Amino acid sequence: MSDETTPTADYDSPWKEALARYLPDAFALLFPEVRTQIDWRRGYTLLDKELHQVTRDADLGRRLADTLVKVWRTDGTDAWVLIHIEVQGQPERDFARRMFVYYYRVFDHYERPIMSVAILGDEQPDWRPGRFGQELWGCAVELRYPVVKLLDWKAREAQLAASANPFAVVVRAHLAAQATGRDVAARSRAKLGLIRGLYERGYGREQILELFRLIDWLMALPAEQERLLWQEIAQIEEERRMPYITSVERIGQERGEQIGRERGEQIGRLDGERAMLRRMVQGRFGSVPESLGRTIDDADEERLGELADRVGAASSLADLDSAPHQGE
Repeated sequence: MSDETTPTADYDSPWKEALARYLPDAFALLFPEVRTQIDWRRGYTLLDKELHQVTRDADLGRRLADTLVKVWRTDGTDAWVLIHIEVQGQPERDFARRMFVYYYRVFDHYERPIMSVAILGDEQPDWRPGRFGQELWGCAVELRYPVVKLLDWKAREAQLAASANPFAVVVRAHLAAQATGRDVAARSRAKLGLIRGLYERGYGREQILELFRLIDWLMALPAEQERLLWQEIAQIEEERRMPYITSVERIGQERGEQIGRERGEQIGRLDGERAMLRRMVQGRFGSVPESLGRTIDDADEERLGELADRVGAASSLADLDSAPHQGE
């Protein structure tokens, strides 16, 4: 992969995971009035598989993420209700119709009260579809749903930066990925700024690792820039004495150095590269599948380089796990 251009941003998977992990925070930031109507103490249940089953035969176009969640109301009026959340990355002519299709199919299946909301992550300020309706000879139907335009938050960057809400980091990363496009230097600076902010905000280790993974997912960089970024992260962690993100890398390096002393410098260097690649996969996707781990353990220097270049551009672990060798 060329060092002059950034990999294509993957918005779909990180948005799905961010909503699953930080749903109460997402509503606190984007739909604060709705958040107060939900009894978060009772938890929430994601019904994404059920949503796909209900809508699987509909031609519903391309979207970043769609989520169906089961929650409980604070007033006790109903035992539980449903919220359909649609995250849309690009303007689409039939978007409002799709919202309507989701609504009536989910209602028909569950026969429960439903709220639909839309999060628009595109770059066209005037595209704000918030209603679907049609009428014929006195018979009419209408669906109106709340809409949040992420682009509006660009003017509120200071508010996002000052917010302790972790979902503000997700919104900032999304906007920064859009703003930097394929400008590698600008994206690298923006990414480092967001990561530095995790420490300055005072988040704990688990929170930093989770948010770093989402930032890294949304703001992919070419391999060389990623290596330089990790050097900066290591310096930040050293200054603050918080070896969170780089801890996995450090363990791998130490193991590589030990093997290098015992079995020769070349073997140690390759093992260090394998450990670094594991760290890159772990940081981006949260885990290293056993099959991919075996591939990394058996890889030579050329294969390790190919896999490292694919990490930034891969949209899922499956893309890496099934990555063909250039010589195959």
